[in-house]
Amino acid sequence: MQTSKIPATIVTGFLGSGKTTLLRHILDNANGRRIAVIVNEFGELGIDGEILKGCGIGCDDAGEPTGQLYELANGCLCCTVQEEFFPVMEQLLERRGQIDHVLIETSGLALPKPLVQAFHWPSIRNAFTVDAVVTVVDGPAAAAGQFAANPVAVDAQRRADPNLDHESPLHELFEDQLASADLVILNKTDLMDPAQLAAVEALVRPEIPAEVKIVPAQAGKLDVAMLLGLQRASEETIHLRPDHHGSADDPDHADHHHDEFDSVVVQAGTVERDALVAALQKLVADHTIYRVKGFATLPGKAMRLVLHGVGQRFDSYFDRAWRAGEPQGTRVVLIGQDLDGAALQASLDAALGATR
Repeated sequence: MQTSKIPATIVTGFLGSGKTTLLRHILDNANGRRIAVIVNEFGELGIDGEILKGCGIGCDDAGEPTGQLYELANGCLCCTVQEEFFPVMEQLLERRGQIDHVLIETSGLALPKPLVQAFHWPSIRNAFTVDAVVTVVDGPAAAAGQFAANPVAVDAQRRADPNLDHESPLHELFEDQLASADLVILNKTDLMDPAQLAAVEALVRPEIPAEVKIVPAQAGKLDVAMLLGLQRASEETIHLRPDHHGSADDPDHADHHHDEFDSVVVQAGTVERDALVAALQKLVADHTIYRVKGFATLPGKAMRLVLHGVGQRFDSYFDRAWRAGEPQGTRVVLIGQDLDGAALQASLDAALGATR
C-alpha cells in the first residue's frame, strides 16, 4: 500500500553475519536516495559507525561526515529507546523533507521485535513505518551448528568445541531474529557447499512465516530494489510473531539476554597483518569469543586496516588513509562470554611477542 510515512528498514542478525557490509552495499548503491542511518553497537569501539562514514552519507573536504549517521551505544535498542532512539527519530522527523529512507542496524545481540513495536510510539507512529525487517544469517556459522539448541544436533567435534556453550541463549536469539524477519538473507554462500546451503535453509525455514523469502547472497551484494521499498508495515503485525524473550512492555524483559555477553578491547601498536590474525585466532581458540572486529596499523602502510573475525575466519581490507593527527595503532573489540580483559591483553601481547 502507498504511504506518506518515511520507510525504515531494520537490519538484524547475529554477530558477524554481515549487517554492516550489507549497509555499505546499500549506501554505495543508493541511486540518489537520501538515507539516514542509525547504528546500534555492543562494545566500546564505534567500529560499525566508523566503517559506514563516507559510504554514501556524505563527507566534507576534510573527510568528516556531513550526512545523517546516528550511533547508539550498548547494543540494546529495546532498553534505550526512550533515552536514545526516540530522540534520534524525532530529530529525523524535523528533517523529514530531506530523508527518503531510514536504515537501522541493530547490534548482533539485539532483539528486533521490541524495536519494531517502538514504532507505535505516539511521537513517531504517524511519520515512520517499518518497511521491513531484514535478518542476515551467517550461512557457514549456521551450517557449523553455532546456533543449535541441542548439542546432539551437531557433530562430536563441534560439541567438544570450548567456544560453544549450548546452554547459552544463542539459539533463542537466532530464532527471535528470524521470527521477526520480512526477508532473510542467507549470507556468505560462497563459503558453503550445496549440502550446507540446503541444511541451513532447512534450519531457517521453520522459524519464519511461509511468505518470507530466503535469499542467498555473497557479502550482502543484492539488488537494492529487493531490500528497500517492501512496504511491509511490520509494526502492524509484529505482535503476531513468536519470541522467547517477551516484548519491551513485559516486566520480565529486564532479564536481558545480552547480560550474558561481554565486550572487551585489546590493543597493540603497529603490527603485521598475518601475525595479528594468528594471535587473534589463538585467543578465539582459547576463549569463548564469538566476534572480533577492529582497526589496525600496518608497518609502512598509510591506510587503516579494518579487521573482522567470526570463529577462525578473518577478513580484512583497507578502508581509508589515516588522517593527520589521528591516533594510530591497533584496537580490537572482542565479544563473547566470561571474558577477562587483562588476561586477553596479556595473551595478545604474548602471541605478538610484544611488551606493553
